[in-house]
Amino acid sequence: MENMIPYPEIDPVIVKIGPLAVRWYGLMYLLGFLAAYFLVKKQLRERKYPELIPELENLIFWLALGLIIGARLGHVFLYFPHYYLRHPLEIPALWRGGMSFHGGLIGVLVVGLIYCRRHRYNFWFWADLFVVPAPIGLGLGRIGNFINGELFGRVTSVPWAMVFPKGGPFPRHPSQIYEALGEGLFLFLLLWKVRGKDWPCGAKFALFLLAYGVIRFFIEFFREPDPGVPLLFGWMTRGQQLCFLMVLAGLLLLFYFFRKGRKPCRPYQR
Repeated sequence: MENMIPYPEIDPVIVKIGPLAVRWYGLMYLLGFLAAYFLVKKQLRERKYPELIPELENLIFWLALGLIIGARLGHVFLYFPHYYLRHPLEIPALWRGGMSFHGGLIGVLVVGLIYCRRHRYNFWFWADLFVVPAPIGLGLGRIGNFINGELFGRVTSVPWAMVFPKGGPFPRHPSQIYEALGEGLFLFLLLWKVRGKDWPCGAKFALFLLAYGVIRFFIEFFREPDPGVPLLFGWMTRGQQLCFLMVLAGLLLLFYFFRKGRKPCRPYQR
């Protein structure tokens, strides 16, 4: 206990002007969107499609909207549907916290599919571009969770354990940092390394699903399960259940895309 690292209590609010407050968590979202914009733009130039950069500005706006709405609805319906069905007025209360990665992913996919269909773009082309910087936003989001003192880990005796204000008097894994390093830094380096590979369209997106699912599934063993959310088989958290589906989808898509063959990955529908 004496060797524990003290939890750095950082004010979640950066600055407050009257009723308006700028929070670290919101800033992390903004930085994630900016990283996506600049790194997708870089990839468009690398692939010799600079004429699509103006389209990127429109697309990223709609994807950001889909992410926020999907992340909130995912938290509501994937984790706590019974509570929110009894308190429907709290569903849009984003300022009270509660965002789900898996819900955000679904929101982005739905909006992206609709946008690409309407504008006759190849959905998989854009998906391969956006998954490369996506881990930056994920990692920053976990740092935001750490600053908020939420989504902390299970009770442990490791030397780097911390006592989180919302987690009682017990030392816990700083699992938000584990996720920031795994789902954020490591996954970004992996996807950045393969971004120039001549893979079939959609294969990098499939790799993202597979790698994220595996990393998150493992780290969930160190994270405190969400209270009130039942465990499958007595041990599998809701996050692990959803990640298992991601891993399965990633494997199936990888098999499908590579079996389909190495055709040029063009941004436009044939």
